[in-house]
Amino acid sequence: MGEPSRLPEERMLVEQLRLQLGNIGSSVIPTILVALLLVWVLSNERNALALRAWCAAIVVLKLYLAWEARRWLASEISPERARRLLRHKMVLNAIDGVVWGALAWAALGTTTVAGSILVVAVLAGVAGSSMSSLAPILPVFIVFGAAELIVLGAKLWTMDDPAYDALGVAAILYTAALLGQARNGSRAARAAIGLRFENLELIERLRVETEHAQAAHRAAEEANLAKSRFLAAASHDLRQPIHAQGLFLEVLARSKLSAGQYDALANARATWQASAEMLDTLLDFSRIEAGVVEPQMQSFHLQPLLNKIENELAPQADAKGIVYRSRETDAAVHSDPALVGLILRNLVSNAIRYTERGGVLVGCRARGDQLLVEVWDTGIGIEPTQHQAIFREFHQLGNAERDRRKGLGLGLAIAQGLARALEQQLSLVSKPGRGTVFRLSLPVALIGVVAGSADTAPSAARVFDVRVLVIDDDESVRTGMRQLLGAWGCACDVADSIEEAQALARAHPPGLVISDYRLRELRTGAEAIAALRAEFGAELPALLITGDTAPQRLREARATGVPLLHKPVLPSELYRAMTFVLNGRELDSSFAGLDTSPLALSTR
Repeated sequence: MGEPSRLPEERMLVEQLRLQLGNIGSSVIPTILVALLLVWVLSNERNALALRAWCAAIVVLKLYLAWEARRWLASEISPERARRLLRHKMVLNAIDGVVWGALAWAALGTTTVAGSILVVAVLAGVAGSSMSSLAPILPVFIVFGAAELIVLGAKLWTMDDPAYDALGVAAILYTAALLGQARNGSRAARAAIGLRFENLELIERLRVETEHAQAAHRAAEEANLAKSRFLAAASHDLRQPIHAQGLFLEVLARSKLSAGQYDALANARATWQASAEMLDTLLDFSRIEAGVVEPQMQSFHLQPLLNKIENELAPQADAKGIVYRSRETDAAVHSDPALVGLILRNLVSNAIRYTERGGVLVGCRARGDQLLVEVWDTGIGIEPTQHQAIFREFHQLGNAERDRRKGLGLGLAIAQGLARALEQQLSLVSKPGRGTVFRLSLPVALIGVVAGSADTAPSAARVFDVRVLVIDDDESVRTGMRQLLGAWGCACDVADSIEEAQALARAHPPGLVISDYRLRELRTGAEAIAALRAEFGAELPALLITGDTAPQRLREARATGVPLLHKPVLPSELYRAMTFVLNGRELDSSFAGLDTSPLALSTR
């Protein structure tokens, strides 16, 4: 079997084109809504005609791109047609970049300062979004980004204002950073395509050459390890810009904006939150694979947990017109409440997703010294041949088109992995067309007093009075952290290396260090914190932030003993983390509740 790099270039190009064409359809409605919203928010007597013309051009172009993509996907793309289609896509995306850049000509200089900020933010967001969707074919993204940058830069050049000149330089640097990310994304896409063809060849070989089954099985395991490494690398590269985007959105939220601009910001934050949640799901799966899930066993009543899950997920059932009900129980169990909550949350989410009529019921049933927590649904049911397959990662029923609204196919794999970590059984009974019941077995608590948890959420009104040293090799993250921490009242120094951090600390001793785990030249944030503590005292408060999901990296970061957050970090989560480490040095008991991810609570 050949390496992915040996795949014929024509065949690789065809698959890259199909992957990129498949990304277009999901962006049509958001693009049109953003264009219409910008016209509504930014229009005035000076620019109304230009903005409407720009909006019409965007809508027509996006609809044509979607129509054309659908037409190409419905036909067979031969290697001979692929080259011609590539040139055609480059021309169309160059036009797309010019049209988006024309927004600057239509709006900059004719609207308020807040409006100008919104225009630049939208163009930056469009460039970032295009990086994700166009990255499978790097030249297509290059012509789009170059076209948008040239048109935007030409407008900024005519503004005759040093601030806009600086903004033009920032746009160049931002585009260069996106180009680096797009290059990584293109490589990852090519690797994924190569691995997919390898797996197809492997299946064929297993069918034809059954006598070599054992050797083929080892090859499949190697391919799976390669997939895991690819997934971890891609997750890290995606977390960096999404983490920085969250910081900038929080800073923008503190600006004076109009009602329409706040609506646009709310949509941007909702999109960011959805991306962060998908990456957190991948992180949960990586933690299980890494073997760093350590259950924190305690006795607790189930009803408060069931109430919390119902409050979170019942609106999803209401939106589908189905019933969600939890039966009251006074039962208490001895387990990890965070892991049990995550298992049940995944089971209930899955039940709601696959139920169109009827409803979902959560109840408990005593069986000797065990309590069965049951999640019933009246959904599509599961064929007996699929009862084992549904617990495999990325396996989904009825989602051949990989609709992201139906999740990533990791929920049941995570639930099964967590049940194993708790040494408990997760089982199912299902009738196709009638529904399914999942049962989680938990030990009944043998004591009368059940542990409770105190609310340790910090007050949102606090303003920090501390000097913070931020160490990160990503320029956008450093900029975002400086602005956000400044808004919280902190004096902030930023460094991109351990040596620069030490020099800054000697000039201005920090009261808190926040460091990315992976730094340049294969060095780590743990090394940076150790070096600073050696010079300024072992009690120097510190936080580590990481975008890594590779199992080995997770184990290394966790072994440092420094409180660990995972990118993309919610600003509220960062705020709470800072509050915890600045309020005291004993973090073993208090920091566990800091992460909003239930799984993270059990991996400290």
